[in-house]
Amino acid sequence: MAVTSANRKTVLPADYARRKRYLSATFVICFVLLAIGATLYVVNQGFERMGDMRTRATYELKDESSHIRAAGEDLVLHSVHEAEKNHVVGYSATEIENLLSKEEWLEINSMVLIPEGAFSMGTDLERADVQNRPQHTVKLPAFWIDKYPVTNAQYAKFVVATSHRPPLNWKKGKIPQGEMLRPVTMVSWYDATAYAKWAGKRLPSEAEWEKSGRGTDGRRWPWGNKMEPERLNTYYNVGSTTNVNAYPNGVSPYGVMDMAGNVNEWTADDFAPYPGSDAPSDLFKGKIVRATNKKEFDIVPTGGSYKVLRGGSWKGDPFSSAVFHRNFAFSNYASDFFGFRCANNSNVTDKKE
Repeated sequence: MAVTSANRKTVLPADYARRKRYLSATFVICFVLLAIGATLYVVNQGFERMGDMRTRATYELKDESSHIRAAGEDLVLHSVHEAEKNHVVGYSATEIENLLSKEEWLEINSMVLIPEGAFSMGTDLERADVQNRPQHTVKLPAFWIDKYPVTNAQYAKFVVATSHRPPLNWKKGKIPQGEMLRPVTMVSWYDATAYAKWAGKRLPSEAEWEKSGRGTDGRRWPWGNKMEPERLNTYYNVGSTTNVNAYPNGVSPYGVMDMAGNVNEWTADDFAPYPGSDAPSDLFKGKIVRATNKKEFDIVPTGGSYKVLRGGSWKGDPFSSAVFHRNFAFSNYASDFFGFRCANNSNVTDKKE
């Protein structure tokens, strides 16, 4: 039967408005469900990524506390070690040279030229720690930076040449077996500075360190913006330090290695707020924890300042290995996940970005 204007039902204005509201509500519900689904997907991806990191750990993370030394233990042990007067130097100059091949020495002693120019330092990510914000532009002259963190083998040369105290974790003045190419650890900021001076270099500023690790495009990690656990040693996925050349896929845009994970690296700078920072000023003031009894403690200002460490470590969580992340510690602290690399400005060309 043909539909005519006579039998076609007329839609009243009130009905039309009601149907329009229903349709709008349906669209809103669909949009909300889509947003929830997308959020759940992102959260699930994050859990899967963290789960992947957990499966790479060398022990069950429920037992993690038994693998972490008590707070301050490294500092106490290091202080005792420094106070000892009879430190043993375990190598002769000839023995040191024979620790590695000529090719290995040449490679680990190499430096990378970072060109003059501006880069984006810090981050505006809301979930980043407050000391990492805001992102701002910094211009630097050209400089050289070590391609790798300073290794045990390199530090041993320094110890032999200067009779400097060997690190706490060396037994009878000798590097632990098989760890020649691992980054030297258990070194304070003062130890790192002494080595750099002996080598004719200096510690990098934190701006120099960050530019070397991220380049000029504002990336979060040396390789890009996605956390990829196979590119670095972090979150106990190995359980110790690794050779400085163990993660070639973690290289920075300039060719600098091991800038994420393995060891936190000392820089020259005091821990201070960025220009325009909204971080509480108290965060940047040195403090120590002092026990008042077995169950309570006070956080006591010291009047001192912290030094900045960069890069995350084999013990840290994956996201503290982001190249913009700032860790900090007192300059006399030393730990089994603190290391360093050096920089200098000698024979720098006028190379620009």
